[in-house]
Amino acid sequence: MQTVKIVVTGPFNSGKSAFIQSVSEIDVVSTERKITSEAEKIKNTTTVAMDFGRITVDEDLVLYLFGTPGQRRFDFMWEILSEGMLGFIVMVDSTRPETFREARSILETFRAYAPTPYVVAANKQDLEDAWDVEDMRIALRLPDNVKILPCVATDKESVKKVLLELLFSILEEVEKNSSR
Repeated sequence: MQTVKIVVTGPFNSGKSAFIQSVSEIDVVSTERKITSEAEKIKNTTTVAMDFGRITVDEDLVLYLFGTPGQRRFDFMWEILSEGMLGFIVMVDSTRPETFREARSILETFRAYAPTPYVVAANKQDLEDAWDVEDMRIALRLPDNVKILPCVATDKESVKKVLLELLFSILEEVEKNSSR
């Protein structure tokens, strides 16, 4: 059986924990703690170390999903969690353009840790004030070859689509490297 480590990262409150919880076949190992700061107005808990979930794709493939903390004060965990990853997902809250610069910075940080395939998940696309995916591409300064996918982190099928797109990207990379 093949196991694949995937990291789910992004700014605070972008939907990383919900993303993992909606598809994990095990109870998610979570390190949520109460917040006592400005961010408390948005959400009253935050991930301080990681979230961990697991999903079996088929009899030969299992994905281990590691969610990172979104707050910069816990960014020391990012490099640790990135070790051994075969790909990563950057979650972005489509309704909060004030977080787009932070999302871009996180994306660049993870690309520096490991040159692995990645996709961007434009979360909360079910909400009325969500930005259009192509407008988000421009705001995030993503090149055309980077997949930015509409997502609703609480919807299992939506999450599966994002994971499949990342798996396709990983497979393309493996095939490209093996033909060299």
